[in-house]
Amino acid sequence: MRHNVYGKKLGRNKNERTALFKSLVQELFLHGTITTTVSRAKAIKGQIDKIITLAKSKSSQTLLQAYFVNPLLQERLVKEILPKLGSRVSGYTSIVKMGIRQGDRSLMVKMSLIGAEQLKPLEKGTGYRLQGTEKKKVEKKERVTTKKITPKKPAPKKKAVKK
Repeated sequence: MRHNVYGKKLGRNKNERTALFKSLVQELFLHGTITTTVSRAKAIKGQIDKIITLAKSKSSQTLLQAYFVNPLLQERLVKEILPKLGSRVSGYTSIVKMGIRQGDRSLMVKMSLIGAEQLKPLEKGTGYRLQGTEKKKVEKKERVTTKKITPKKPAPKKKAVKK
């Protein structure tokens, strides 16, 4: 029985779930709004509140690095998003129902940060990759096509029919 068990599994194991939550949180701070399902939005809502509360205290900036791979997102959170939230203590996100997705009939919502209307998008090329994951340029080699010559089979011999 599942009495008083907190959290949703969303049909994933622990590693997949944490990766999903981390990517959703990063996209929300990057764009200000995301469109996702109700269960995913409810699952990350508490995590977003914890991250913003953590960012408000100056001493815990190193703990924020665990949530953000991109240092520009951490900078954006501290310099742009926190001043727009003002003196709020909680409730940093709003969820608006959008409708039902055609493919699997799941309810879609738009989750946005309070005050996200004034956020300007980050410049292009601000994507951040870990070292060693850059795409390598592969030079195109000219393809030499060779036609395979197959020897012709001799025609089958007809048997002589005696009359």
